Formats: sequence, C-alpha cells, structure tokens
Amino acid sequence: MALFDFPVRFSKAVQFIWANVTPGMPRANLLQDNLQPFTIPLTEFVVWDAMHTNLPGTSATDDLALVSNGITDSPTIQTSDLDSAGATTRYASRLCPVPAEYVAGETLIVRFHAGMKTNAADNTATLDLQAYKSDEEEGVSADLCTTAAIDINNTVMIDADFTVTPDDLSPGDLLLLRIAVAVNDAAGGAPVIGIVGSAKLLCDVKG
Repeated sequence: MALFDFPVRFSKAVQFIWANVTPGMPRANLLQDNLQPFTIPLTEFVVWDAMHTNLPGTSATDDLALVSNGITDSPTIQTSDLDSAGATTRYASRLCPVPAEYVAGETLIVRFHAGMKTNAADNTATLDLQAYKSDEEEGVSADLCTTAAIDINNTVMIDADFTVTPDDLSPGDLLLLRIAVAVNDAAGGAPVIGIVGSAKLLCDVKG
C-alpha cells in the first residue's frame, strides 16, 4: 500500500519511524461535560419501607402511586386525590447508581418534573428528597441532600432540582433516594393530586 495517495517530493533525506498506536484515551484526560442528564425511570420507584414491593396503582396510607393507562400515556408518580385531606405526606424510594462517567467529587443534582395534576391545594404542596449513600453493608450515610422542600403547588409543572453533597461520591456508588410529596388541602370540591412526571440525575462527567 502506498504511503501517500498523491505525489510527494522531498528536498532532503527523510527517515520514517513506525510505531504501534494504542487506541483510546484515559477517561481522566477527556474534557468534562457538566450537568449531563441520566434518566431515572419512574417505573423503578418502589414502596419506601418495603423495597421488594412495587408502588401500587392507587396511592394509599403513606405510599405514592405509579399511574399508567397503557402505551398511550407516560407513567407518572401521583398522590391520590387529597382534596380536604388536610396535611398528608406520601413517599416512594429507589436505588440509583452513580454513573461510571461521573467525575468524583463534582456536581450531582437530582431533578424532578413535578406539580399539581388538575388543581392546586388551597394551602401548600411540596416535593422533598432524601439521598443516602450505601455503605454496601446494610448501612447508609447521613442525608446528603442539601436542598429544602420545593414548592410544587401549581398546575404548571416545574423542574425541581435537589443538590446532593458530592464530597465523598465516586463512580459506581449507590444512592438510596426517597421522595416525599406533601399536600395540605382543606377547601374541598375539586381533585387535588400531586404529580411527578419525570426524574433525572444531572452530573459532571467525562466520557
């Protein structure tokens, strides 16, 4: 095979040195991309105090519900109708691995798209997150989420961002997440339903 596919003329002697080239580049040498999204499927959330149990289709006691009407609707996590129910909090949990591409100690945010389905509560509605790092021996860290509960009491859904303290986080770590939707309604007369439409992990990555 020809070295060049076009005419080449050298004015002086040229020495060619051949070497084997190993493809690839260490991840540490790559450029960092900040706040890249990793989708967290809502179907993977489970009952918070019985994680072997899937979320019910109808919210009950202190559990949120996974609501889906088939292939024509995107699954969502919802409270039941809390019209006139007073102060009520419902939960769901899931395990979330820190991506292999994550840069240890850099920014990590959990984002939920959330709000009220049809009507706002007459008092308050909030979304909160707790995030714990597994020690892989049945224990967990203290709560790493530094963001307070976020107001979602609006039928226009918002992106609610929760910052997780990244100091001791590394790729492959396992986070235990618990979300809490707290609704306080006493007015009566119309459905009051908290809803979470999506969840994402936003983190600084290389690769």
